[in-house]
Amino acid sequence: MYAPERQQDILRLAREAGRVDVLSLADRFQVTAETVRRDLKALDRAGLVRRVHGGAIPSGRLDFEPDLTEGEATAPDEKDRIAAAALAELPDGGSIVLDAGSTVARLAAAIPIDTALTVVTHALPVAARLAGHTGIDLHLVGGRVRHRTRAAVDAWALRAYAEIRADVAFLATNGFSAEGGLTTPDLAEAAVKRAAMAAARRVVLLADSAKAGQEHFARFGRFADVDLLITDSALTPDHKAAIQAAGTEVVLV
Repeated sequence: MYAPERQQDILRLAREAGRVDVLSLADRFQVTAETVRRDLKALDRAGLVRRVHGGAIPSGRLDFEPDLTEGEATAPDEKDRIAAAALAELPDGGSIVLDAGSTVARLAAAIPIDTALTVVTHALPVAARLAGHTGIDLHLVGGRVRHRTRAAVDAWALRAYAEIRADVAFLATNGFSAEGGLTTPDLAEAAVKRAAMAAARRVVLLADSAKAGQEHFARFGRFADVDLLITDSALTPDHKAAIQAAGTEVVLV
């Protein structure tokens, strides 16, 4: 296959899936990762894709948002390690906010059965995982439920978060960088994430490294507002250094 043909296929895949990654493309086309990077660079120069950490997204797709099933299936091993490391940040007998997101949902599933906590969440999948947990005093925030993320948004959710002050908020994001901050495709979702951050004394961001360098339409926070980022060991040294320079502790797992 000639390079222009391969690049056309890569562009088609990116538009269909919303994202492509270097290693999967190298395996699909039986070429080296460096060849794929050159293809992505050519497509980026043509304005057809935008390169992100580990791959690329179609240009103009800052609003792309994976659905719940796709999020659960992406980087499962990395998300499990991040969730396991986040257990150390649970306050003993305290209160936490759990955001909507597949990694945060994994944290909810990993909370030991003998843990005593007050948990507040606007995420239906998180609430479902904790509803039978006898040691947890569970509070479900209401509002309009977004089908794509199964998360409550809008005025009811914002009012609920304005009335509490938790020990720790565990946040999720669709994209992050030291310069661009924390971003997500939907404005209503961003507003609730911002309110959840403001509702806690400490903010812990749980995000796999594939989200580093990605930017989406709605910005909901800066790293100056985040106390700790737990991510996987594939985060580049440059990203790590820039985030630490913004005042956020970074833990790689």
